[in-house]
Amino acid sequence: MADLIFLDDRDDPRLDDFRDLSTADRRPDRPGGRGLVIAEGTVVVARLLTSVYPVRALLGVERRFRELATELAEIDAPVYVTSADTMAAVVGFHLNRGVLAVADRPAAPTAERILDDAQTVAVLEGVGDHENLGALFRNAAALGVDGVLLGEGCSDPLYRRSVRVSMGHVLRVPFATFGSWPGGLDLLRERGFRVAALTPREDSVPLRSLRGHAPGKVALLLGAEGPGLSDQALAAADLAVRIPMVSGVDSLNVATAAAVAFYELSGHVGKSVGGLDGPASR
Repeated sequence: MADLIFLDDRDDPRLDDFRDLSTADRRPDRPGGRGLVIAEGTVVVARLLTSVYPVRALLGVERRFRELATELAEIDAPVYVTSADTMAAVVGFHLNRGVLAVADRPAAPTAERILDDAQTVAVLEGVGDHENLGALFRNAAALGVDGVLLGEGCSDPLYRRSVRVSMGHVLRVPFATFGSWPGGLDLLRERGFRVAALTPREDSVPLRSLRGHAPGKVALLLGAEGPGLSDQALAAADLAVRIPMVSGVDSLNVATAAAVAFYELSGHVGKSVGGLDGPASR
C-alpha cells in the first residue's frame, strides 16, 4: 500500500484541494474554478483510482485506506490520514464515508470520437439536476450505453454530487458536449444513428416498437424532468417514442425513464463500458 502521511492540522496547505467543499463560490470541483474531480467513499474512490483520471491526493481516516489497500498499491499520489473531526473541519461537513480523493480532468473526448465505436448513446437536453444526472450515468453503465452526449442546459457530470450518485460510473461512461444545439444532432445522423426522442406525446411510437423503426444505431434523446424536451429538439429528432403507462401517470423521473429505455435497447448488455483514452472512460 502507498505510504500513509498522518496529519492533524486542519490548516495544513497540503489539504487545500479538499477544503470548503460546502462553500459554493470556493468549491474546487467547479468547472469555472479549479475543475477538480472529487470522489467520496471507498467504492467511488476505488473506481477513481482505477480510471484514467490523474489522482492528485487522498484524504481520510486510516481504516478506509486499509479497505483500499489493493487500489492504493497502483497509484503514486499522497495519502493523507487524519481524524474524522479534522477531516470535517477541512471539507466543511462531517463525511460519513470517511475518505475522499481528488483528481485532475484529462482532455475530454469529442462527440465524434465517442460515436466512432458506439451503437447506443444517450443525448441529454436541460438535465441540470446533479442527482438525476448521476443516476442516469449509473443506469447507462449498467445497461450497456456506449456514451452520453450533452446538449443545451445540462449540468457538469463531474460535479461532486453527480460523481457520488453515479457510484463512480460517470468516470467510466464516455461523455462529450455538443458545440451547437440542436444542430449537433445532425452529427448523429451523419454517423448512421436514428435519433429517438423520449416523450409522453400520444402520437409517439411505443418504446417496444422502437427497434422496428430503428433496427441499427440509436441515439435516445432525453429532456429535463418537468419541461421535457424543447420543441426544437423534438423537431430535430427522427421519431418520437413513449413509455406506455397507466392512466393518470404521464411521466417518470428522467433517470428512471432512461433506465427503462436503455433496458429495451440493451441487446449487448454484459460488455465492458468505456474504452476511450479520455474522460469518463477506462
